[in-house]
Amino acid sequence: MAVFRPEGKGLEQGIALLNIGPPASQLPMPTSRALLSLLVLIPGLAWVSPPAQAQRQVPKIGSICPLGYVDMLNGKCSTLGLMTYTVQPTNGEACPEGWMNVGGGYCRRK
Repeated sequence: MAVFRPEGKGLEQGIALLNIGPPASQLPMPTSRALLSLLVLIPGLAWVSPPAQAQRQVPKIGSICPLGYVDMLNGKCSTLGLMTYTVQPTNGEACPEGWMNVGGGYCRRK
């Protein structure tokens, strides 16, 4: 950002800012509106659990890993590439129909 201040002029009279880019009226969405949209959307995504998918490595939820997974001692549990299971977190609830509880806070598809 460049600031122009002619000699002899006061601070209020002599500052001209160099604008880069289109004027705000030509932007597709006001910046504050876009930021507000993101602030509403991001916390909402935190409450939605991701869909179940085949995973060789899962985050360690409790103190133990799910059945078939090995504790990697870095907060993750892994199958060491031997098997691929479809798991989902239990979120403190019973596993849905067609899934079995494998411990560690996870359900695995039967």
